Amino acid sequence: MTEIAVHVDHVSKSFRMYYERNQTLKAAIMRRRTSVHEDFWALKDVSFDVPKGSTFGLIGSNGSGKSTLLKCLANIYYPNKGTISHTGRVAAMLEVGSGFHSELSGRENIYLNGSILGMSKKQVEAKIDEIVDFAGVGQFIDQPVKNYSSGMYVRLGFAISINVDPDILVVDEVLSVGDAEFQERCFERFGALKEAGKTVILVSHSTETVRNMCDQAAWINKGELMQVGDVDSTIKAYLDSVPHDGQ
Repeated sequence: MTEIAVHVDHVSKSFRMYYERNQTLKAAIMRRRTSVHEDFWALKDVSFDVPKGSTFGLIGSNGSGKSTLLKCLANIYYPNKGTISHTGRVAAMLEVGSGFHSELSGRENIYLNGSILGMSKKQVEAKIDEIVDFAGVGQFIDQPVKNYSSGMYVRLGFAISINVDPDILVVDEVLSVGDAEFQERCFERFGALKEAGKTVILVSHSTETVRNMCDQAAWINKGELMQVGDVDSTIKAYLDSVPHDGQ
């Protein structure tokens, strides 16, 4: 029986969208009414399992809810309904430079991010040369990260996350930034994680990336789970739903 690394159970997530908002008590009294808003449901009753040791892809168009789901998986957001359970340590690489302090150097941010991700100072020290080498920012490592390019940001952030030695790595479009050499290093590291029995959950707009890397995939559309399972059939269903030129 296949072990489950992540169990997503009837998850729904909403955000409050304000059309008229009272900024102060005085404004509320003057207008004599409460703020006008509605709830936008970014995720609607989503359920699936991610097998342990697999690479799992999330696909869908912009605004479909993929990134919201990843942030729920990383405990950045919490569902309004349903639950997410996982086995083992989770590390997340969700946004370029997320968790970085712009005034600190790359080296200082490695220690800061490593601490946020649960690493001790001794563990960071043991990994720092590998992190710097993987990120390819050697000569800039002692410069403030506010001077880094977006590619340097994401390479350093990814290098930190992947060296936490997570049981589950959650990645949002990290491979869209970086040259071919860096992407190849990422593919190799994902392969090594898989061989070590780790689980990777990946959001990508590149269906070819998902096809080449993932064992299973889930297609999210307007917050709803449309299909989950075999990569090829899930990608085909998604691509068949996308309007093509001339149609």
